[in-house]
Amino acid sequence: MPGIMDLKQLLASLDPELVAGEFVFCSVALAWTDSRGLQPVATFREREGLTLVLPKQEAELAGLVFDGVFRQITLRVHSNLQAVGLTASVSAQLAARGISANVIAAYYHDHIFVPAARAEEALQALRELGG
Repeated sequence: MPGIMDLKQLLASLDPELVAGEFVFCSVALAWTDSRGLQPVATFREREGLTLVLPKQEAELAGLVFDGVFRQITLRVHSNLQAVGLTASVSAQLAARGISANVIAAYYHDHIFVPAARAEEALQALRELGG
């Protein structure tokens, strides 16, 4: 199933869930090989290095450097990757409250990483967006 494309339907069906644990963003060399058994929830290759999104505890145990601690909110609605306006709506809702949003779109769901200290506030804001 390709997911929902209609913005009104997406917003009405957001069903945000706060995922347990804290996460961090780290950057390692592009040629990095994992000999420590790390389990990133996401990776992204950039010119400057490979970004890893990891549970905070894993990054600490591996001695990786990070800046900021985040919580993950998963929008449980199955959004279509070609839907227009979902990321903008979510970002605007959080920006209106001064909450940063690092959004990762995966095949089935969108995942928003927000500062850990503001996670509950962000979750409430997203619930309000969904009506």
